[in-house]
Amino acid sequence: MQFSPTRYDDMQYRRCGRSGLMLPAISLGAYETYGSYIGEDVAGACLYRAFDLGITHFDLANNYGVPPGNAETMVGKILKTMPRDELIISTKAGWRMWPGPYGEWLSKKYLVASLDQSLHRLGLDYVDIYYAHRPDPETPLEETMEALDLIVRQGKALYIGVSSFSGAHFEEACKVVERHGLSHILIHQPRYSMLNRRIEWDLLDHTKRNGTGVITFGSLGAGVLTSKYLSGDIPEDSRAGALWGERAKSRITPETLSKVRALNEIAANRGQTLAQMAIAWVLRLPEITSVLVGASRVSQLEENVAALKNLDFSPEELARINEITAEQGRDALR
Repeated sequence: MQFSPTRYDDMQYRRCGRSGLMLPAISLGAYETYGSYIGEDVAGACLYRAFDLGITHFDLANNYGVPPGNAETMVGKILKTMPRDELIISTKAGWRMWPGPYGEWLSKKYLVASLDQSLHRLGLDYVDIYYAHRPDPETPLEETMEALDLIVRQGKALYIGVSSFSGAHFEEACKVVERHGLSHILIHQPRYSMLNRRIEWDLLDHTKRNGTGVITFGSLGAGVLTSKYLSGDIPEDSRAGALWGERAKSRITPETLSKVRALNEIAANRGQTLAQMAIAWVLRLPEITSVLVGASRVSQLEENVAALKNLDFSPEELARINEITAEQGRDALR
């Protein structure tokens, strides 16, 4: 497989916290797409084009795909045709994968076993980043962080991360790591978008203080912050049409559509699509290392990467976006 010799010319790369790792400003995730309603031919086309555009980071989890694990299997086949040492591959564990008490959450038993299964599906000797996918209310943080440290020492992952931890829980995890001399938490993966701004007051101060990078998911609102649903209709070939069923009505409400249409007006005045502005808005913050996007078509990737051509916002634009999106009682303007 031949890839573009200019693939690194236009992509922006950001340092991940206090580490030597650089991530592309835009990364490609497999949630609800590859191995689910998107087949191998389309997945391959998207991964190849992403790499040609300078996207070197592909993000997965053990439970992605239908059945769970199918995303890793599908992407693993494609990775065999790509230059492994130029890629950052991440996966996660935390959600239910098999029956019984050892098939979910963040025990050492589950985390180690799940990564072994993920490596087998991916056809890899190691992943670059391994995440605790969600907080575990029962397992002591010491056990979880010691398990992740063990995995790094075994050479099965180069770095560790956490996902969806609150600021306080993340801070506690960092203290456990420091107290026991364990592997540094390289990266945190929270949900963040113009329609979900919680991390501005609940997380970013903690990640900055602890030298941890941030890669956001859900920054396009699962497609809501794109032109896809502006009319109020749900295309049959969209994620909402293919997967959400009745849930689509609760996610694409008249109130949400009103906000999205107002945001779309701002984007048009900036010469961007709504998706491009949504990505640029997340990347406005220096604490953000990368934005995770999904793609069911190559054209979506190309549109998203074009967001990097205009990452600057005027004070007036930020004020208007804040007026539309800020949580009541929170001054979230940055």
